[in-house]
This record gives sequence, C-alpha cells and structure tokens, in this order.
Amino acid sequence: MNSRVAILILIAGLLSGCATLPPGSDYPKTPSVALAQPEQTSFGRQFADAAREHDGNSGFRMLAVGVDGFLTRVQMINTAERTLDLQYFIFRADETGQLLTEAALRAADRGVRVRVLVDDGETNAGNDQLAALDAHPQIEVRIFNPFAYRGNSTFFRVLEFTLSNARLDYRMHNKLMVVDNAIALIGGRNISDQYFQIDPQLQVGDDDVFAAGPIAKELSATFDEFWNSAIAIPVRALSTTNTSDAALAEYRKRLYEHRQQVKADGTDYASRVATGEPLAGMLSGRLPLVWAHAQLVYDSPEKKRVEKDGMVGRLMHRPVARAVAAVQSELLMVTPYFIPGDEGMQLFGDLRKRKVSVRVLTNSLESANVLPAHSGYMHYRLPLLEQGVALYEVRSLLGNARGSGETLQMTRYGNYSIHAKLFVFDRQRLFIGSMNFDQRSMHLNTEIGLIIDSPELALQTAARFESMASPPNSYALALVPRDLGRPPRLVWRTEEDGNAVEYDTEPARSDLDRFKVDLLSLLPLDKEL
Repeated sequence: MNSRVAILILIAGLLSGCATLPPGSDYPKTPSVALAQPEQTSFGRQFADAAREHDGNSGFRMLAVGVDGFLTRVQMINTAERTLDLQYFIFRADETGQLLTEAALRAADRGVRVRVLVDDGETNAGNDQLAALDAHPQIEVRIFNPFAYRGNSTFFRVLEFTLSNARLDYRMHNKLMVVDNAIALIGGRNISDQYFQIDPQLQVGDDDVFAAGPIAKELSATFDEFWNSAIAIPVRALSTTNTSDAALAEYRKRLYEHRQQVKADGTDYASRVATGEPLAGMLSGRLPLVWAHAQLVYDSPEKKRVEKDGMVGRLMHRPVARAVAAVQSELLMVTPYFIPGDEGMQLFGDLRKRKVSVRVLTNSLESANVLPAHSGYMHYRLPLLEQGVALYEVRSLLGNARGSGETLQMTRYGNYSIHAKLFVFDRQRLFIGSMNFDQRSMHLNTEIGLIIDSPELALQTAARFESMASPPNSYALALVPRDLGRPPRLVWRTEEDGNAVEYDTEPARSDLDRFKVDLLSLLPLDKEL
C-alpha cells in the first residue's frame, strides 16, 4: 500500500469516526454461538460423565511449562470434532503461530467450525495473514476494535492511535481457546514463540490452566458475547484482497513451506505433537486433573460503557478485589506489570492493618520488556515497602530453572521475563487469567480469568512463587535507613554464585534503560499503564 492511499484511508476512517464504533461496524454479520450439545463429541461425553462423578465440579491442570502450552494447543486443535474458538490479544505469525494456524486450517478442512477473534492493538507485519483464513468456508475471522489503517507502517498506526485515542486505547486483552464447548485453555499466554519460551531473544514465563467440564460452557458463553459484540468486526469488512481464495491458497503454500523449514532446522515440533503429550496424559488420567469449583470472572465487551456510563454488564476487577480483601493470613501475587493505584494501595493497606502477609513478584527493570509500565511501578515501591508489603523483582538471568517454565539451557540466554498473572489467597484458592494488577487491566482493557477453590492448585502455585522469589532468581527489595531525616534508600538483594549480593543502584541492562524509566516516571502515565 503506497503512502497516498494509506493517508486517504486513514483520513476517511478518522472522519467517520470520532465515532464510538470502529470501521466496518455496519458490515452485515451473522451471529453464532457455541456448540449446543457438546455431549455429542468425545470430549463432551468424557467430561460430562467425569463432572457428574465429581459433584458437578470442573477439572483443572496448570500448564507452567511454555512448550507444554504450545503442544497442548496443537493437540487440542488436532482432536477437535465440531468447533474451535480462539480469542487472543496477540497472535503472531512466527514459528509457533504458523504451526498453530496450520493446525486450525487442517481442522477446518475436516469440517470443524473455526472462529478466530483477535485484538488489533499489537498487530505486526505478517500477522495480517490470518485474514486469509476467512476465505475458508469453515473459518471466520473477526478483529476486535480495529484500526482504520490496515497497513504495517508504525507511523500511520501511531498517528491514528493519537487522533482516535478515545476509541483505540480500549483493547481486548483476553486469552482463551475452547474446543467442542467441552475443554478449554485460559491464562496469560498469547500466541507467540516468546510466550512458549522457545525464543532465545526473549522467554516469557507464563501459565495456562487446562479446564474441562461445566466451566467450558461458561467460557464459551463469554466468547460468544465478544464474538457477537458490535466492536468485533468481520475481517472481510476491512480487507477483501486478503480474504480471497487466492490469498488462502498462497497462505497454505507458505504454511507448508514453513513446516518443512522447521523440520530442516532440526526442531521437529510435529513429532513432539504426535506423541500426544501432555494432552493424552490429561485425558487418560495419567496426568490427573484437579476437580474443583471455579468462579468465572470477566469484563463485558463494552467494559468502557459499563464503567463510565452505567451500562449493565460485568467488571471483573470487582470480584477479584473482593477475593483479595477476604484474605485472612497470606496473599501471594505474580504480576508482570504492577501499578496498584489508589484502589490497590487501599487494599494492601487494609490487609497489612490486619497483619496479613502480602508478597508480590513482578519484573525488575533488568527483566522488564515494557519500560513505561516499570516507570509507573517505581512510584509505588517505597510506600509499599513502608506498609510491609514484600516485593521481589525477577532477574533476567535466573540462578536456576525450577519454576521458570523452561529448560536450563534456555534460561542461560539471560532473557527471562514474567508474564503470568497468578494470585494465591491463603493457599486455599487462586486466580489465574489475563488481568495484570495495573490500571490498564482494571479500567482500559477487557480481561478474563478464573478463581479456583482448590488448595492443591493453590499450593502448587505457591511453591512456584517460592522458587521464583528465591535469592538466585530474584531481587528482594529492602529499605535501608539514612541519617538526618532523609528518606530510606532502596537496595536490591540477591544471590550470585552462592554468595549474597546487595545492589545500591537498580539492576538494569544498561544506563540508557535507567535513563528512559527515570524520564518516563516524570510523566502522568499511571492511568495508561
């Protein structure tokens, strides 16, 4: 697309809309819903019977290992019989993204109905190839709150975002996959090599939970709500060229060539998928599920109007805040971005007044991959520590791999960062989902998650917290008093080669990163972070 055409499209989009609805909102679309009778599928029959044996509860298993998150997704897609629903904030066209896309295309070829809903906030060059899937009669692709400009120029995207900030700042951050309305994956992982921890440039520690039984139908209902919302736009309304039969044929060819290249490079993921593990183990009971009651928490697709205009709907930060406030003895939190705001500080203050232990694991400047978020977090460290909240910042070069979700070999690259969103309440319940403990997740993005009443899963998650917060893997923050009425200074304590180490200067990859976050911290960005 040449720059003149791009400018004309951009101007047309902007003129339409100071609009509250995105481009293509008037395009005709047919509502659709989840499979009405999942019991007619193998997964549906198996887990309907299992749920009855477990008092109507649902089965869960945590997937902390990055590559297991990838393998389980492909295996679920490969065994889908009737329907496949994919809802993601990021869906990259990288190595794992293309392998997942090819699996979805094969599922459609054998008659599975495939619905793909992707947010448009982090679209990169190449990811628009997903649009080609829409040409398949069994696949429909929709884009949540799309940009008017459909090219890959960062300049034009930033320009449109700046001019239409009121609309485009609102994003769908959900991560959900449901097969046959019977089994699902939910958590913090996007679709990308870094989230499956196979990219040497960046390994993002994250979690999914495999879910089966009655909760799958509830998760499907949320997908339907987003899929049929006014701001989920059919990709055909945005591009007819990229959704043609020719585009699909070309994309099939690229996917095939990519798979052959992956084999030639010595990373034969097809063989690992073919083993059936870990999904086969979960289905057979060899990798047992934990059966428990779970509360689904999520934001309405029109969250912005629910919060600001009093529209009837759901705001998930409220039930999560209630679960935090109900803690009696200990709260453990893992969140990559930590900007608690006034509400969060009040919550923590109330807990500490009751002598509740509050411990938080987040990213260090050294491991942060979103510097503005770290600049916002910096303001809260001193008051949190003064309240008695314990803060741990994960290192980019881990001392050991236990609990990290990746192999020791991958850890040695020194490019580790956390992305999981896990809260453990009194080691009896846990939250897992897409919601960070920051202002963007609370007020600007839509999110989804589960609060699971399971001491077993809570203890598993707490054990991983203890491993990742241990001295070889993180910096424990502390305040050191100073004389003459000056405020205490912050220090970072860790362990290197078995020796205790204390840093007076914030650990970072470079002085430039320190300068950037110091500069960003001067700006009033908290509400955007």
